[in-house]
Amino acid sequence: MRLSPDEIIFWQYGFLKLNATIVFTWALMLVLVVGAFLVTRKLSRDLSRSRWQNLLEILVTGIEKQIAEVGLREARSYLGFLGTLFLFVAAASLATIIPGYEPPTGSLSTTTALALCVLVAVPFFGIADQGLGGYLKSYMEPTFMMLPFNIISEVSRTLALAVRLFGNMMSGAMIIAILLTITPFFFPILMTALGLLTGLVQAYIFSILAAVYIAAATQTRTPKAAPKP
Repeated sequence: MRLSPDEIIFWQYGFLKLNATIVFTWALMLVLVVGAFLVTRKLSRDLSRSRWQNLLEILVTGIEKQIAEVGLREARSYLGFLGTLFLFVAAASLATIIPGYEPPTGSLSTTTALALCVLVAVPFFGIADQGLGGYLKSYMEPTFMMLPFNIISEVSRTLALAVRLFGNMMSGAMIIAILLTITPFFFPILMTALGLLTGLVQAYIFSILAAVYIAAATQTRTPKAAPKP
């Protein structure tokens, strides 16, 4: 039983390895890029629109609405990053119906990379919103003694994001593999369907947590009201 797609080696030369995690990650990114190009190449503003454009608009408006409900102002500014996170994790799970495919999110290296993207995005959007001085000042609130604790919080929540996504994705794959060994017909089909649903839920949770962290970094204080004359 394989615990991770890292164990599937397609090519190796010395210490250089080309495993399933790398292959399926790049294949998935290629599919997303090509799919985005094909869907958006003939967009229409008329009332008559293709089914793909309708699906795209529903998806984009849904993600944008969720971002706004988290508390981020100008949700469209964060749509590219958070929407890409959601689509990548969701597509990685949905593609499990393809025989021989191993979701790259079942590897700790992939989930760590996604969590590091969030780690970089949080200060990036925070500095863009509040400026470098304002963002760095937030690490010392309410007192400068909180600086080391705030830094530890940044690192620990990044680790938690990676481990949470990896654990949830890997556990689903292990359950399906065990049931496939015991009862090779009926139960694996049900668990595969449940795994697809779980993957979509994990994609939603991961992107929402990223939005919450960014919202915390971009929050600004309401200025004090000027005294009445």
